[in-house]
Amino acid sequence: MRKIKGNEKMLNILWPIFILISFIYAFCAGNIDNVNKSIFESAESCVTLTLTFLGTICLWNGIMQIARETTFIKKLTKILNPLINFLFPDIKNNEEAKRNISMNMVANILGLGNAATPLGINAMKTLQKENLNKETITNSMAMFIVINTASIQIIPTTVIAIRASLNSKEPTKILFPVWIATICAAISAIIATKIFIKMNNKKGEK
Repeated sequence: MRKIKGNEKMLNILWPIFILISFIYAFCAGNIDNVNKSIFESAESCVTLTLTFLGTICLWNGIMQIARETTFIKKLTKILNPLINFLFPDIKNNEEAKRNISMNMVANILGLGNAATPLGINAMKTLQKENLNKETITNSMAMFIVINTASIQIIPTTVIAIRASLNSKEPTKILFPVWIATICAAISAIIATKIFIKMNNKKGEK
């Protein structure tokens, strides 16, 4: 916790310094007009992109909420149960955690980063309840963070929406490269995490 707070303080110092240096350099180089122009253009692009995403986010968040209220999630949890038990052996009897993790994994597979975030937070809260040392994350929490960071995406909805908003002629052309990249990243991350967990458990036994 102290390290995280220290990093936040460092970022709060670094970002204003970077911004100040940029303005000083632009003023000295005579590019202050370009800076002003880019600020307004960025603000306009941000609003446009936000509005573009709004419909997609509302749609999929609604679908995930409907799924939460039906038996679909129970069936999905059963399907993913062998995989979840392999990845999270410490929570075999925690059905609530399994349900939240299942929904988060599905949201990530569909490329719904915005929908996956609140589901991931709920899953982490559930895992934290079982954590005896609140100042240190458990093996399951570490694995969950890794899976979210290197998540497999079958349908990268958010990226496709960005490409479509930028007038891409083939916004779905990235599907195959995304499959390769995310699958390789997820497998590598899981293997590395499993190795580190085993090494950590051996140290704890000593």
